[in-house]
Amino acid sequence: MKKLKKEDISQEVFNLYDAYAHNKLERREFVEKLSLFAAGSVTVPALLSFLMPDYKNTMLVDPNHPDLESDYMTYNSPKGGGEIKALLSKPKNATEKLGGIVVVHENRGLNPYIEDTARQAALAGFITIAPDALTPLGGYPGNDDEGREMQRKRDSKEMLEDFIAAFEYLKAHPDCNGKVGVVGFCFGGSISNMMAVKVPDLAASVPFYGGQPSEDIDQIQAPLLLQYAGLDERINAGWPAYEAKLKEFSKEYGMFMYPDVNHGFHNTTTPRYDKEAAELAWERTIAFFKEHLEA
Repeated sequence: MKKLKKEDISQEVFNLYDAYAHNKLERREFVEKLSLFAAGSVTVPALLSFLMPDYKNTMLVDPNHPDLESDYMTYNSPKGGGEIKALLSKPKNATEKLGGIVVVHENRGLNPYIEDTARQAALAGFITIAPDALTPLGGYPGNDDEGREMQRKRDSKEMLEDFIAAFEYLKAHPDCNGKVGVVGFCFGGSISNMMAVKVPDLAASVPFYGGQPSEDIDQIQAPLLLQYAGLDERINAGWPAYEAKLKEFSKEYGMFMYPDVNHGFHNTTTPRYDKEAAELAWERTIAFFKEHLEA
């Protein structure tokens, strides 16, 4: 059977997957609509298999990388979910205090892609914490479909408090220099925007294709680096109003719109991944954090 490639799939299929991944379609409806694009060897099971995350073959950093210290821990989130599990990573044998980065997952818990991203940031010279907002419900269940369903059961304000508590934990960590930023993807991009609103001493925020805040934008103190996907009409619709407010209140921000890529283009594990755009966006992210988080 011919192996499917991204180029073989119409944009409508990616749009359907986006709707499904963001709880706009139930699985049965998603499969029914997907069947309209099945023909010949391109069966519905083949399309489903192609669209689902591949965590086994797409990691960029070995979890046991010799230059990393990376392990799970818990921290307290008294206004959120209580004791929260997280992955804490830093360069091994670092001799100086490091800038800190909170890495915020998508709408499905702390999956291997986000862990991999947190380790990437640590290898770049930071101490990183990647919380699992599903901890109060038992933690990331091992697959994204169940993870999405679980995350829908949590209160959004409490989850925001979980990531703010992670910021406070990292800021006080003995290996951190006290400058802490945040990077997040999808749901995590929204959290990154909200942390910029809610955390006055946040040092930098990098939301990837995240929903925009509509209130208290005047409270933002952190510099922002906003990264958007050109084909992501759903999220991009909120950008003009957000930009107008950022300009109105003279906030420090930069925005990059990556043309002809989908929401989730940084995620290595699905066919929405775009290597060129993802690598450029990550290069810009690390440069931004080095500018704002290093002593």
